[in-house]
Amino acid sequence: MSTTRPFKVLGIQQVAIGGPSKERLRTLWVDTLGLEVTGNFVSERENVDEDICAMGKGAFKVEVDLMQPLDPEKKPAVHTTPLNHIGLWIDDLPKAVEWLTAKGVRFAPGGIRKGAAGYDICFLHPKANDEFPIAGEGVLIELVQAPADVIKALS
Repeated sequence: MSTTRPFKVLGIQQVAIGGPSKERLRTLWVDTLGLEVTGNFVSERENVDEDICAMGKGAFKVEVDLMQPLDPEKKPAVHTTPLNHIGLWIDDLPKAVEWLTAKGVRFAPGGIRKGAAGYDICFLHPKANDEFPIAGEGVLIELVQAPADVIKALS
């Protein structure tokens, strides 16, 4: 197995913050700190109602997702960990997943799929197991396929 990594982590794509109420999160992030709400994503499967906010521009734009559960009694419980996950721009997501899997990294169920902002994504599981001994050590990590302009600007 080659030790040469066939992909690059280019930068932070997003930070997701969960709470019982998006309104309280919006009071800080939007009303007080001035982030712009650029969209909304609702998924029963992921038990989430999220506002997609942004700061910065171009390749330096970072998403801040403000999330509340649709049902606080169901899982996933997007509100029980205030810093829900961090997203990283990846220059070649399929190669990254293949290489990381071969290295023993545990991924969350769902594989590569379209994320809330329209990019291909997948998640590293926060907990390792016997089969996959490498994981996020308590942090859910989202790998996000970077678009061409981000790859060019950050490479």
